[in-house]
Amino acid sequence: MSDIAFVRKEIAPMAPPPLAVGGILGWMRKNLFSGWFNIAMTVMSLALIALILPPLLRFFFFDAVWAGDSREACLGASGACWPFIKAKFGQLVYGFYPIAERWRPDIVFALGAILLAGLLIPRVPFKRWNSILFFGVFPIVALIFLGGGNFSLNQFIIGRIIPLAAMLQGAELFGLTLSFWLDFVVSSVLITAVAYFVANALGADGRFAARAAAALLIGLGAVLLTLDFDFGLVPVETRQWGGLLVTLVVSVTGIVTSLPLGILLALGRRSHLPIVRVFSVCFIEFWRGVPLITVLFFATYMLPLFLPGGLTIDGLLRALIGVALFSAAYMAEVVRGGLQAIPKGQTEAANALGLGYWQTMNKVVMPQALALVIPGIVGNFIGLFKDTTLVLIVALFDLLGQIRAAFSDPSWATPTTLFTGFAFAGVVYFIFCFGMSRYSMFVERRTSAGRRR
Repeated sequence: MSDIAFVRKEIAPMAPPPLAVGGILGWMRKNLFSGWFNIAMTVMSLALIALILPPLLRFFFFDAVWAGDSREACLGASGACWPFIKAKFGQLVYGFYPIAERWRPDIVFALGAILLAGLLIPRVPFKRWNSILFFGVFPIVALIFLGGGNFSLNQFIIGRIIPLAAMLQGAELFGLTLSFWLDFVVSSVLITAVAYFVANALGADGRFAARAAAALLIGLGAVLLTLDFDFGLVPVETRQWGGLLVTLVVSVTGIVTSLPLGILLALGRRSHLPIVRVFSVCFIEFWRGVPLITVLFFATYMLPLFLPGGLTIDGLLRALIGVALFSAAYMAEVVRGGLQAIPKGQTEAANALGLGYWQTMNKVVMPQALALVIPGIVGNFIGLFKDTTLVLIVALFDLLGQIRAAFSDPSWATPTTLFTGFAFAGVVYFIFCFGMSRYSMFVERRTSAGRRR
Protein backbone atom coordinates (compact mmCIF):
# COMPACT_ATOMS: atom_id res chain seq x y z
CA MET A 1 0.00 0.00 0.00
CA SER A 2 1.61 3.31 -1.15
CA ASP A 3 1.76 6.40 1.01
CA ILE A 4 -0.49 9.27 -0.04
CA ALA A 5 1.13 12.73 0.33
CA PHE A 6 -0.41 16.16 -0.12
CA VAL A 7 1.74 19.09 -1.15
CA ARG A 8 0.18 22.60 -0.99
CA LYS A 9 1.25 24.75 -3.90
CA GLU A 10 0.14 28.09 -2.42
CA ILE A 11 -0.02 29.74 0.98
CA ALA A 12 -3.21 29.05 2.87
CA PRO A 13 -5.40 32.15 3.38
CA MET A 14 -5.14 33.78 6.76
CA ALA A 15 -7.96 32.76 9.07
CA PRO A 16 -9.93 35.55 10.79
CA PRO A 17 -9.23 36.02 14.51
CA PRO A 18 -11.77 34.67 16.97
CA LEU A 19 -14.51 37.03 18.05
CA ALA A 20 -13.10 37.16 21.55
CA VAL A 21 -9.85 38.69 20.16
CA GLY A 22 -10.84 40.64 17.02
CA GLY A 23 -13.80 42.80 16.10
CA ILE A 24 -15.86 45.02 18.38
CA LEU A 25 -16.01 42.38 21.12
CA GLY A 26 -12.24 42.01 21.16
CA TRP A 27 -11.75 45.77 21.27
CA MET A 28 -14.19 46.09 24.17
CA ARG A 29 -12.55 43.27 26.06
CA LYS A 30 -9.09 44.78 25.62
CA ASN A 31 -9.92 48.43 26.27
CA LEU A 32 -13.03 48.46 28.47
CA PHE A 33 -13.17 45.20 30.41
CA SER A 34 -9.54 44.07 30.72
CA GLY A 35 -9.54 44.18 34.54
CA TRP A 36 -11.60 45.07 37.55
CA PHE A 37 -10.40 48.69 37.54
CA ASN A 38 -11.24 49.18 33.84
CA ILE A 39 -14.63 47.54 34.37
CA ALA A 40 -15.41 49.93 37.24
CA MET A 41 -14.27 52.95 35.22
CA THR A 42 -16.35 51.82 32.23
CA VAL A 43 -19.47 51.42 34.35
CA MET A 44 -18.93 54.82 35.99
CA SER A 45 -18.35 56.47 32.60
CA LEU A 46 -21.51 54.96 31.14
CA ALA A 47 -23.48 56.12 34.16
CA LEU A 48 -22.05 59.63 33.84
CA ILE A 49 -22.89 59.72 30.12
CA ALA A 50 -26.44 58.53 30.85
CA LEU A 51 -26.75 61.31 33.43
CA ILE A 52 -25.36 64.17 31.32
CA LEU A 53 -26.17 63.33 27.70
CA PRO A 54 -30.02 63.36 27.80
CA PRO A 55 -30.28 66.88 29.32
CA LEU A 56 -27.74 68.18 26.81
CA LEU A 57 -29.65 66.69 23.89
CA ARG A 58 -32.89 68.16 25.19
CA PHE A 59 -31.30 71.61 25.60
CA PHE A 60 -29.45 71.66 22.28
CA PHE A 61 -32.02 69.92 20.05
CA PHE A 62 -35.30 68.55 21.35
CA ASP A 63 -36.49 71.50 23.51
CA ALA A 64 -34.62 74.17 21.54
CA VAL A 65 -36.24 76.97 19.57
CA TRP A 66 -35.07 77.12 15.96
CA ALA A 67 -37.10 79.97 14.44
CA GLY A 68 -38.10 83.42 15.62
CA ASP A 69 -37.40 87.12 15.26
CA SER A 70 -37.37 88.31 18.86
CA ARG A 71 -37.38 87.24 22.49
CA GLU A 72 -41.06 86.25 22.36
CA ALA A 73 -40.16 83.11 20.42
CA CYS A 74 -37.94 81.86 23.27
CA LEU A 75 -39.76 83.04 26.37
CA GLY A 76 -41.64 79.83 27.06
CA ALA A 77 -38.91 77.43 25.92
CA SER A 78 -36.61 75.47 28.19
CA GLY A 79 -34.05 74.75 25.48
CA ALA A 80 -31.54 76.78 23.53
CA CYS A 81 -32.64 79.96 21.78
CA TRP A 82 -30.92 79.50 18.44
CA PRO A 83 -32.62 82.51 16.79
CA PHE A 84 -30.53 84.65 19.16
CA ILE A 85 -27.33 83.14 17.75
CA LYS A 86 -28.63 83.55 14.21
CA ALA A 87 -29.50 87.21 14.79
CA LYS A 88 -26.14 87.97 16.40
CA PHE A 89 -23.98 85.68 14.25
CA GLY A 90 -22.38 88.50 12.26
CA GLN A 91 -21.47 90.32 15.46
CA LEU A 92 -20.06 87.14 17.01
CA VAL A 93 -17.80 86.51 14.00
CA TYR A 94 -16.75 90.03 12.93
CA GLY A 95 -17.47 92.20 15.97
CA PHE A 96 -18.23 95.78 14.91
CA TYR A 97 -16.50 95.40 11.56
CA PRO A 98 -18.49 97.40 8.93
CA ILE A 99 -21.06 95.18 7.28
CA ALA A 100 -20.22 96.44 3.79
CA GLU A 101 -16.56 95.48 4.31
CA ARG A 102 -17.00 92.02 5.81
CA TRP A 103 -15.98 90.42 2.54
CA ARG A 104 -12.41 91.30 3.48
CA PRO A 105 -12.27 89.13 6.63
CA ASP A 106 -13.96 86.39 4.59
CA ILE A 107 -11.10 86.50 2.07
CA VAL A 108 -8.56 86.41 4.89
CA PHE A 109 -10.31 83.40 6.46
CA ALA A 110 -10.40 81.59 3.10
CA LEU A 111 -6.74 82.30 2.28
CA GLY A 112 -5.64 81.23 5.74
CA ALA A 113 -7.64 78.01 5.56
CA ILE A 114 -6.27 77.12 2.10
CA LEU A 115 -2.63 77.79 3.04
CA LEU A 116 -2.99 76.02 6.39
CA ALA A 117 -4.54 72.99 4.72
CA GLY A 118 -1.60 72.86 2.33
CA LEU A 119 0.78 72.79 5.29
CA LEU A 120 -1.13 70.22 7.35
CA ILE A 121 -1.96 67.70 4.61
CA PRO A 122 1.18 65.61 3.94
CA ARG A 123 0.32 64.80 0.31
CA VAL A 124 0.07 68.42 -0.80
CA PRO A 125 3.30 69.34 -2.68
CA PHE A 126 5.42 72.54 -2.56
CA LYS A 127 5.65 72.65 1.23
CA ARG A 128 8.51 75.17 1.18
CA TRP A 129 6.63 77.68 -0.96
CA ASN A 130 3.50 77.07 1.04
CA SER A 131 5.42 77.84 4.23
CA ILE A 132 6.83 81.04 2.75
CA LEU A 133 3.36 82.16 1.70
CA PHE A 134 1.74 81.29 5.05
CA PHE A 135 4.40 82.64 7.41
CA GLY A 136 5.80 85.47 5.30
CA VAL A 137 3.23 86.77 2.83
CA PHE A 138 -0.11 85.90 4.41
CA PRO A 139 0.33 88.04 7.59
CA ILE A 140 1.03 91.13 5.49
CA VAL A 141 -1.88 90.42 3.13
CA ALA A 142 -4.19 89.81 6.10
CA LEU A 143 -3.13 93.07 7.78
CA ILE A 144 -3.71 95.02 4.56
CA PHE A 145 -7.12 93.46 3.95
CA LEU A 146 -8.30 93.80 7.54
CA GLY A 147 -6.89 97.25 8.23
CA GLY A 148 -7.19 98.74 4.76
CA GLY A 149 -3.51 99.49 4.10
CA ASN A 150 -2.03 103.00 3.83
CA PHE A 151 -1.19 103.07 7.55
CA SER A 152 0.65 106.44 7.25
CA LEU A 153 3.74 105.16 8.98
CA ASN A 154 5.23 108.67 9.14
CA GLN A 155 3.10 109.38 12.20
CA PHE A 156 4.73 106.44 14.02
CA ILE A 157 8.31 107.41 13.17
CA ILE A 158 9.22 109.91 15.87
CA GLY A 159 13.01 109.65 16.04
CA ARG A 160 15.65 108.54 13.58
CA ILE A 161 18.97 106.92 14.30
CA ILE A 162 20.91 109.04 11.77
CA PRO A 163 19.71 112.69 11.52
CA LEU A 164 19.87 114.05 7.97
CA ALA A 165 19.71 117.44 6.39
CA ALA A 166 16.54 119.42 6.80
CA MET A 167 16.27 119.81 3.03
CA LEU A 168 15.29 116.12 2.79
CA GLN A 169 12.52 116.28 5.39
CA GLY A 170 9.81 117.17 2.87
CA ALA A 171 10.81 114.73 0.13
CA GLU A 172 8.81 111.51 -0.06
CA LEU A 173 9.38 108.07 -1.56
CA PHE A 174 6.50 105.56 -1.58
CA GLY A 175 4.64 107.56 1.08
CA LEU A 176 7.53 107.79 3.55
CA THR A 177 9.95 110.70 3.76
CA LEU A 178 13.17 110.32 1.80
CA SER A 179 15.17 111.09 4.94
CA PHE A 180 13.59 108.10 6.62
CA TRP A 181 14.68 105.76 3.84
CA LEU A 182 18.23 107.12 3.91
CA ASP A 183 18.23 106.69 7.69
CA PHE A 184 16.89 103.19 7.26
CA VAL A 185 19.61 102.23 4.78
CA VAL A 186 22.43 103.67 6.89
CA SER A 187 21.02 102.10 10.05
CA SER A 188 20.69 98.74 8.31
CA VAL A 189 24.35 98.83 7.24
CA LEU A 190 25.41 99.67 10.80
CA ILE A 191 23.26 96.92 12.33
CA THR A 192 24.58 94.36 9.85
CA ALA A 193 28.18 95.35 10.64
CA VAL A 194 27.53 95.17 14.39
CA ALA A 195 25.99 91.71 13.99
CA TYR A 196 29.08 90.55 12.07
CA PHE A 197 31.63 91.80 14.61
CA VAL A 198 29.63 90.74 17.68
CA ALA A 199 29.15 87.22 16.29
CA ASN A 200 32.86 86.93 15.56
CA ALA A 201 33.72 88.19 19.03
CA LEU A 202 31.46 85.54 20.57
CA GLY A 203 33.03 82.76 18.51
CA ALA A 204 30.04 82.34 16.15
CA ASP A 205 29.84 82.62 12.36
CA GLY A 206 29.93 86.35 11.64
CA ARG A 207 28.97 85.99 7.99
CA PHE A 208 25.90 83.98 8.89
CA ALA A 209 24.86 86.58 11.48
CA ALA A 210 25.38 89.40 8.97
CA ARG A 211 23.36 87.63 6.29
CA ALA A 212 20.55 86.94 8.76
CA ALA A 213 20.48 90.57 9.92
CA ALA A 214 20.51 91.86 6.34
CA ALA A 215 17.69 89.51 5.35
CA LEU A 216 15.57 90.62 8.30
CA LEU A 217 16.15 94.31 7.55
CA ILE A 218 15.39 93.88 3.86
CA GLY A 219 12.18 92.09 4.80
CA LEU A 220 11.31 94.89 7.22
CA GLY A 221 11.85 97.46 4.50
CA ALA A 222 9.60 95.54 2.11
CA VAL A 223 6.91 95.35 4.80
CA LEU A 224 7.12 99.12 5.41
CA LEU A 225 6.79 99.79 1.69
CA THR A 226 3.77 97.51 1.45
CA LEU A 227 1.97 98.78 4.53
CA ASP A 228 2.28 102.43 3.54
CA PHE A 229 0.93 101.90 0.01
CA ASP A 230 -2.63 103.04 -0.70
CA PHE A 231 -4.64 100.04 -1.99
CA GLY A 232 -7.92 101.93 -2.16
CA LEU A 233 -9.53 100.03 0.73
CA VAL A 234 -11.63 101.70 3.38
CA PRO A 235 -9.57 101.94 6.62
CA VAL A 236 -10.99 99.91 9.51
CA GLU A 237 -9.51 100.55 12.95
CA THR A 238 -8.67 97.58 15.13
CA ARG A 239 -11.11 98.77 17.81
CA GLN A 240 -13.86 97.81 15.34
CA TRP A 241 -12.57 94.26 15.09
CA GLY A 242 -14.10 91.68 17.37
CA GLY A 243 -15.63 88.27 17.80
CA LEU A 244 -14.08 85.20 16.28
CA LEU A 245 -11.92 87.47 14.11
CA VAL A 246 -10.00 88.80 17.14
CA THR A 247 -9.83 85.34 18.70
CA LEU A 248 -8.19 83.92 15.58
CA VAL A 249 -5.87 86.91 15.10
CA VAL A 250 -4.58 86.74 18.67
CA SER A 251 -4.31 82.94 18.85
CA VAL A 252 -2.78 82.42 15.39
CA THR A 253 -0.26 85.21 15.97
CA GLY A 254 0.72 83.72 19.31
CA ILE A 255 0.94 80.20 17.92
CA VAL A 256 2.93 81.14 14.81
CA THR A 257 5.42 83.35 16.66
CA SER A 258 5.80 81.32 19.87
CA LEU A 259 7.34 78.22 18.25
CA PRO A 260 10.30 79.86 16.45
CA LEU A 261 10.93 82.24 19.37
CA GLY A 262 10.69 79.32 21.79
CA ILE A 263 13.20 77.31 19.74
CA LEU A 264 15.67 80.21 19.76
CA LEU A 265 15.22 80.73 23.50
CA ALA A 266 15.66 77.01 24.19
CA LEU A 267 18.87 76.96 22.16
CA GLY A 268 20.01 80.12 23.91
CA ARG A 269 19.40 78.61 27.33
CA ARG A 270 21.61 75.64 26.40
CA SER A 271 24.26 77.84 24.74
CA HIS A 272 27.86 77.88 25.94
CA LEU A 273 28.00 81.67 25.47
CA PRO A 274 27.39 83.28 28.88
CA ILE A 275 25.70 86.42 27.54
CA VAL A 276 23.26 84.46 25.37
CA ARG A 277 22.54 81.93 28.13
CA VAL A 278 21.93 84.55 30.84
CA PHE A 279 19.68 86.62 28.58
CA SER A 280 17.62 83.55 27.61
CA VAL A 281 17.28 82.40 31.22
CA CYS A 282 16.23 85.86 32.44
CA PHE A 283 13.73 86.24 29.61
CA ILE A 284 12.15 82.84 30.15
CA GLU A 285 11.94 83.10 33.94
CA PHE A 286 10.57 86.63 33.84
CA TRP A 287 7.70 85.87 31.47
CA ARG A 288 6.91 82.56 33.18
CA GLY A 289 6.86 84.31 36.54
CA VAL A 290 3.92 86.61 35.75
CA PRO A 291 0.37 85.63 34.72
CA LEU A 292 -0.92 86.45 31.27
CA ILE A 293 -3.47 88.91 32.63
CA THR A 294 -0.64 90.95 34.14
CA VAL A 295 1.20 90.92 30.82
CA LEU A 296 -1.90 92.20 29.03
CA PHE A 297 -2.45 94.95 31.60
CA PHE A 298 1.17 96.04 31.33
CA ALA A 299 1.15 96.02 27.52
CA THR A 300 -2.14 97.92 27.36
CA TYR A 301 -1.93 100.51 30.12
CA MET A 302 1.70 100.80 31.28
CA LEU A 303 3.72 100.37 28.08
CA PRO A 304 2.58 103.75 26.65
CA LEU A 305 4.12 105.43 29.72
CA PHE A 306 7.60 104.23 28.66
CA LEU A 307 7.30 105.32 25.02
CA PRO A 308 8.59 108.66 23.68
CA GLY A 309 6.09 111.48 23.60
CA GLY A 310 3.75 111.33 20.63
CA LEU A 311 4.51 107.69 19.82
CA THR A 312 1.48 105.43 20.07
CA ILE A 313 1.11 101.71 19.43
CA ASP A 314 -2.21 100.16 18.50
CA GLY A 315 -3.96 98.43 21.41
CA LEU A 316 -4.39 95.14 19.55
CA LEU A 317 -0.73 95.17 18.50
CA ARG A 318 0.32 95.64 22.13
CA ALA A 319 -1.78 92.66 23.17
CA LEU A 320 -0.32 90.57 20.33
CA ILE A 321 3.24 91.37 21.39
CA GLY A 322 2.47 90.49 25.01
CA VAL A 323 0.80 87.20 24.09
CA ALA A 324 3.64 86.25 21.71
CA LEU A 325 6.39 86.88 24.28
CA PHE A 326 4.44 85.14 27.04
CA SER A 327 3.74 82.03 24.99
CA ALA A 328 7.32 81.91 23.64
CA ALA A 329 8.69 81.59 27.18
CA TYR A 330 6.53 78.54 27.89
CA MET A 331 7.29 77.05 24.49
CA ALA A 332 11.01 77.40 25.16
CA GLU A 333 10.80 75.08 28.15
CA VAL A 334 8.86 72.49 26.17
CA VAL A 335 11.44 72.54 23.37
CA ARG A 336 14.29 72.42 25.91
CA GLY A 337 12.81 69.23 27.33
CA GLY A 338 12.94 67.68 23.86
CA LEU A 339 16.53 68.80 23.35
CA GLN A 340 17.60 67.23 26.62
CA ALA A 341 16.04 63.93 25.56
CA ILE A 342 18.33 63.66 22.51
CA PRO A 343 21.46 61.58 23.24
CA LYS A 344 24.73 63.46 23.10
CA GLY A 345 25.99 60.95 20.56
CA GLN A 346 23.72 62.49 17.92
CA THR A 347 25.58 65.79 18.16
CA GLU A 348 28.96 64.10 18.27
CA ALA A 349 28.13 62.05 15.16
CA ALA A 350 27.06 65.21 13.32
CA ASN A 351 30.28 66.95 14.33
CA ALA A 352 32.27 63.95 13.11
CA LEU A 353 30.61 64.34 9.72
CA GLY A 354 31.75 67.96 9.57
CA LEU A 355 28.39 69.60 10.19
CA GLY A 356 28.36 73.01 11.84
CA TYR A 357 26.26 74.00 14.84
CA TRP A 358 23.24 75.27 12.91
CA GLN A 359 23.39 72.40 10.42
CA THR A 360 23.46 69.94 13.30
CA MET A 361 20.48 71.56 14.99
CA ASN A 362 18.51 71.97 11.78
CA LYS A 363 19.08 68.55 10.25
CA VAL A 364 19.82 66.20 13.17
CA VAL A 365 18.84 67.37 16.64
CA MET A 366 15.82 69.64 16.27
CA PRO A 367 13.63 67.31 14.11
CA GLN A 368 14.04 64.53 16.69
CA ALA A 369 13.49 66.88 19.64
CA LEU A 370 10.29 68.41 18.22
CA ALA A 371 8.90 64.98 17.39
CA LEU A 372 9.32 63.95 21.03
CA VAL A 373 7.47 66.95 22.45
CA ILE A 374 4.55 67.18 20.03
CA PRO A 375 1.98 66.67 22.84
CA GLY A 376 3.55 69.47 24.89
CA ILE A 377 3.69 71.84 21.91
CA VAL A 378 0.07 71.25 20.96
CA GLY A 379 -0.94 71.50 24.62
CA ASN A 380 0.59 74.99 24.69
CA PHE A 381 -1.25 75.86 21.47
CA ILE A 382 -4.58 74.72 22.92
CA GLY A 383 -3.99 76.59 26.16
CA LEU A 384 -3.08 79.74 24.24
CA PHE A 385 -6.21 79.49 22.09
CA LYS A 386 -8.38 79.36 25.20
CA ASP A 387 -6.42 82.08 26.99
CA THR A 388 -7.36 84.57 24.28
CA THR A 389 -10.56 85.16 26.27
CA LEU A 390 -8.43 87.24 28.69
CA VAL A 391 -8.14 90.05 26.13
CA LEU A 392 -11.67 91.04 27.14
CA ILE A 393 -10.15 92.50 30.32
CA VAL A 394 -8.17 95.03 28.24
CA ALA A 395 -11.22 96.10 26.21
CA LEU A 396 -10.67 93.80 23.23
CA PHE A 397 -13.89 91.98 22.36
CA ASP A 398 -13.07 88.46 21.27
CA LEU A 399 -15.70 85.78 20.69
CA LEU A 400 -16.61 85.48 24.36
CA GLY A 401 -16.58 89.25 24.77
CA GLN A 402 -18.96 89.73 21.85
CA ILE A 403 -21.29 87.11 23.30
CA ARG A 404 -21.35 88.94 26.62
CA ALA A 405 -21.97 92.22 24.80
CA ALA A 406 -24.86 90.63 22.89
CA PHE A 407 -26.56 89.72 26.19
CA SER A 408 -27.19 93.44 26.81
CA ASP A 409 -29.66 93.59 23.91
CA PRO A 410 -33.11 93.79 25.58
CA SER A 411 -34.85 92.46 22.48
CA TRP A 412 -33.31 89.04 23.19
CA ALA A 413 -33.46 89.00 26.99
CA THR A 414 -34.80 85.54 27.90
CA PRO A 415 -33.99 83.01 30.66
CA THR A 416 -32.15 80.76 28.16
CA THR A 417 -30.25 83.43 26.19
CA LEU A 418 -27.31 83.40 28.58
CA PHE A 419 -26.95 79.61 28.48
CA THR A 420 -27.34 79.56 24.70
CA GLY A 421 -24.56 82.08 24.16
CA PHE A 422 -22.09 80.30 26.42
CA ALA A 423 -23.04 76.93 24.95
CA PHE A 424 -22.33 78.27 21.46
CA ALA A 425 -18.95 79.63 22.60
CA GLY A 426 -18.12 76.28 24.21
CA VAL A 427 -18.91 74.42 21.00
CA VAL A 428 -16.72 76.77 18.93
CA TYR A 429 -13.78 76.47 21.31
CA PHE A 430 -14.21 72.70 21.49
CA ILE A 431 -14.16 72.35 17.69
CA PHE A 432 -10.88 74.24 17.35
CA CYS A 433 -9.18 72.63 20.35
CA PHE A 434 -10.37 69.12 19.50
CA GLY A 435 -9.18 69.60 15.92
CA MET A 436 -5.70 70.59 17.11
CA SER A 437 -5.62 67.64 19.49
CA ARG A 438 -6.60 65.10 16.85
CA TYR A 439 -4.13 66.48 14.33
CA SER A 440 -1.34 66.30 16.91
CA MET A 441 -2.17 62.62 17.44
CA PHE A 442 -1.96 62.07 13.68
CA VAL A 443 1.43 63.80 13.49
CA GLU A 444 2.67 61.87 16.51
CA ARG A 445 1.71 58.55 14.93
CA ARG A 446 3.31 59.58 11.65
CA THR A 447 6.61 60.72 13.19
CA SER A 448 6.88 57.73 15.52
CA ALA A 449 6.16 55.11 12.85
CA GLY A 450 9.87 54.48 12.32
CA ARG A 451 10.49 53.93 16.03
CA ARG A 452 7.82 51.26 16.51
CA ARG A 453 8.87 47.67 17.09
